[in-house]
Amino acid sequence: MAAADADAKYELITRRLQEVLGGETLKTILNEGRSPKCYWGTAPTGRPHIGYFVPLTKIADFLRAGVEVKILLADVHAFLDNLKAPLELVSHRTKYYQFVLLAVFESLGIPTSKLTFVEGSSYQLTKDYNLDMYKLSSIVTEHDAKKAGAEVVKQVDSPLLSGLLYPGLQALDEQYLGVDFQFGGVDQRKIFTFAELYLPRLGYAKRAHLMNPMVPGLGGGKMSSSDPNSKIDFLDSPSAIRKKIRSAFCEEGNIADNGVLSFVKAVLIPISQLRLERAEGKTGVDSEEGQNAKGDQTPFALEGAPAGTVFSIFRKEEYGGSLHYKDFDALEKDFAEKNLHPGDLKTAVADAIVKLLEPIQKAFEESEEWKQVEKLAYPDPNAKPEKKKKKKVYHPPPPGKGKNAKSEGETVTAPPPGSDIVEAAVEVAKTEKEQ
Repeated sequence: MAAADADAKYELITRRLQEVLGGETLKTILNEGRSPKCYWGTAPTGRPHIGYFVPLTKIADFLRAGVEVKILLADVHAFLDNLKAPLELVSHRTKYYQFVLLAVFESLGIPTSKLTFVEGSSYQLTKDYNLDMYKLSSIVTEHDAKKAGAEVVKQVDSPLLSGLLYPGLQALDEQYLGVDFQFGGVDQRKIFTFAELYLPRLGYAKRAHLMNPMVPGLGGGKMSSSDPNSKIDFLDSPSAIRKKIRSAFCEEGNIADNGVLSFVKAVLIPISQLRLERAEGKTGVDSEEGQNAKGDQTPFALEGAPAGTVFSIFRKEEYGGSLHYKDFDALEKDFAEKNLHPGDLKTAVADAIVKLLEPIQKAFEESEEWKQVEKLAYPDPNAKPEKKKKKKVYHPPPPGKGKNAKSEGETVTAPPPGSDIVEAAVEVAKTEKEQ
């Protein structure tokens, strides 16, 4: 591979990242003409939300650069997470996550021929993997394990042992998935450096690690599946989306911990750039990129916007007219200087998210299998179990009992043959009529 091609791929793989550890290893692989292999993991617990667009938009860059991507659906991790969900429920959620993630890539027009989904339980329960976990436990101190998971594992007064296993599991995943680098948020940094330290001590290679910046939730803190007000679900209605964006934290002039502004930077503008590049014929290594894309594939720009616009904000002429931006820095500067009002920004972002989710929601509505999986994965906690009517069964009275029984001293006349059968049939018919 020509050095220029290798450099271009490295630029595509690493753009917009907050940090790269082991970049030289990655460059060597590209210069040798090989396709790097990476993995990104997610534990299928809560419902996936639009914050997932942040890593998935970056994974789209990896796929466009020819990287072989494995998405680890970490079902064992999900089960270990304070036993929030039994294994059967985790299994349904794993399928739901796969439906969502594939729908996102289809909506972005990214070919998935080099994308593989792997369930953690497919190898994390094997003899070799577990022996390596025991080896790790014999050389890793409690202090190091706790420190590595400090920003990822929920910190409680009485921590469970499962939380100490997380860093080791995640480190071994790199070896057992056979990858060259692992990708995640910068909150995973301590786990990544843990892997770099301990994998070589087991005789395994040290991998590179690529990290995305963290994007705050709509309330200003971390975007969390467990907090419905901090995130927007992939299946939220347009009205629900607009309501959540209207109530999001977006203080005038404040660019710190601003989830609305950060989403524009991390998701909306990168997707606009991807669509502009595709329009210019820059389709990455796969010439089929964009051919089967679902939904509107134009940038988030208003009609008549200047060429190269990646984000537009509608404003009435009396308020200065619409704004058009070719990069995020200019938009952020306008917001910081209060030239851009939070209300106008929120309206534009809500419109863009509705447009972004439309093809994903359409795919959901058209798939009976996905809808059934969704019900099994996230059953309604308020649903009352159906009450089954108790079926009445007629039991004929014993001899001498019942309404036709004769009192003591009366002459008993034997009923005609078959009359007991007729009587039983009449009683059954009465019972069925009552039901």
